[in-house]
Amino acid sequence: MRILIKEARIINPQSKHHNNRVDILIENNTIKTIADVIEEDADEVVTGNDLHVSAGWFDLHAQFGDPGLEHREDLISGAKAAAKGGFTGVLLMPSTQPVIDNKGQVEYLLKKAQGLPTQIELAGSLTTGCNGLDISEMYDMSLSGVKVFTDDKHPIDNPDVIKRALMYTKTFDGLVMVFPMESQIAHDGKMHEGVVSTKLGLKGLASLAEEIIVSRDLFLADYAESRIHFSCISSKKSVELIREAKAKGTQVTCDVSYLNLVYTDEALEGFDSNFKVNPPLRTEDDRQALIAGLKDGTIDAIVSDHTPLNVEEKDCEFDHAGFGVAGIETLYAELKTALADELSEEELLQFITVNPRNLLGLDHP
Repeated sequence: MRILIKEARIINPQSKHHNNRVDILIENNTIKTIADVIEEDADEVVTGNDLHVSAGWFDLHAQFGDPGLEHREDLISGAKAAAKGGFTGVLLMPSTQPVIDNKGQVEYLLKKAQGLPTQIELAGSLTTGCNGLDISEMYDMSLSGVKVFTDDKHPIDNPDVIKRALMYTKTFDGLVMVFPMESQIAHDGKMHEGVVSTKLGLKGLASLAEEIIVSRDLFLADYAESRIHFSCISSKKSVELIREAKAKGTQVTCDVSYLNLVYTDEALEGFDSNFKVNPPLRTEDDRQALIAGLKDGTIDAIVSDHTPLNVEEKDCEFDHAGFGVAGIETLYAELKTALADELSEEELLQFITVNPRNLLGLDHP
């Protein structure tokens, strides 16, 4: 099978072809030739206005539901969805049933993922069963290829657990990933706490719940002299805290869900449960602060926070609907639509191609 792509602009700062408009010949799924003009027969010729080509994208935060939640999505359907969305690599969260908290679970999933159209990387749980109490078998999981440890969106209220995890993982260069949410403050919140939640009569989920954990865990990372990564930050204050920490040398990185870059809490005025996500959609001030955080390097990556749910969990009263939405197929299109005047093509691809792989120490394709 020979595929010829005509007059495509390559976006890849690590390539000598960066920003060049070229022809690309692919033969049996391998790039054979890149040249200004290629005049060869091909089974398929791809043409179009303003074509672009980049290295495959990488998503740092997604859930595929396998094992135990395959009624939502499994590895095969998730990998196909990721490939359709342009992602050739995905970091899967461990909050499955059972939780990915031991070497056996890791090796089972990695074996199952062989041959899929998308490279699967696994995050291991930070605590056993994501219980927030007992450190998991992190070192054993690291020997099987796990680089990131997180309890995903299960809060870890005990700061000593985070401190011990930070000190332990630095001995084998593991990365602690935290979803910042203080459970007692966030308790039973349905959407961002503000004018819109008051108008709709919905219990608010204050940005304070996020910012307290960001502040706390930045102190712990400094104490442990270890790396920490905050996933899905959503508030203006969180951006400011992380910006200040980076400036003083704290080993901190972070990512943002594309939903928080595109939408605000005003999207919930019609009680559309598709916009019920965690972290919640916040205000326009928060959205603009997140965009500014991308542009000045405070935020390192953009993620899909892909969380597919079955129809019964979303097509119901807003109060009872689950948090989450499937987004891995639409991330790029929505960002291009909403942020066309904010981020260049090269900047956008930096956040979904280069930076995520750098954070995990992965080879670049």
